[in-house]
Amino acid sequence: MARTTTMLLLVAAALLAASCSAWEAVAYVDSLKLAGNGKEVWVFDIDETTLSNLPYYAKHGFGCRALGLVTAHPLGLQSRSHTMFLRATPFNATSFNAYVREGSAPALPETKRLYNKLRSVGIKPVFLTGRTEDQRAITVTNLRRQGISGWMNLLLKQPGFKGSAVTYKSGERQKLQDAGYVIVGNIGDQWSDILGAPEGARTFKLPDPMYYIG
Repeated sequence: MARTTTMLLLVAAALLAASCSAWEAVAYVDSLKLAGNGKEVWVFDIDETTLSNLPYYAKHGFGCRALGLVTAHPLGLQSRSHTMFLRATPFNATSFNAYVREGSAPALPETKRLYNKLRSVGIKPVFLTGRTEDQRAITVTNLRRQGISGWMNLLLKQPGFKGSAVTYKSGERQKLQDAGYVIVGNIGDQWSDILGAPEGARTFKLPDPMYYIG
């Protein structure tokens, strides 16, 4: 119970900080002087940036399970203290992928607001995600269910890729740049979403208390 309460507080704080980051990104968009040539793009991560997997993590105990409650009497029989022992549970790709296949992840409202703002000023959204190619159809379905559409491209990890997340994402951004596109912004919840040249003209890091990808 204590672990769950702590995680809920962390998640609430992260959502508030993410909202502030998205508002900052919108303000940045308002300050841009755009060429309007159809070559300006903004790169979005998906998980924990555009779509939230909080329902999955809440259902699975935020990555831990209770081992038991120990009651102690540190000051004698008249007082008691309780300690809950917890064990971290490893990420279960099978159950998480089953959740992804449901296509039910909710959109993060402020990221959606940023997305719509970009489209209204002519900046083309590009999704660059660590999801794999076999998840393309359900990812498209999930995004559209959340009222997100009209992106320029959805880039997913191809079969057989063995490099790091930074190598993968920076490589895909390089392909965009080589094709003549200007990355005016880049937003993600992991440092690996935004590190590695070319990062983009400006990057925005959303907080993520749930996990870290190197």
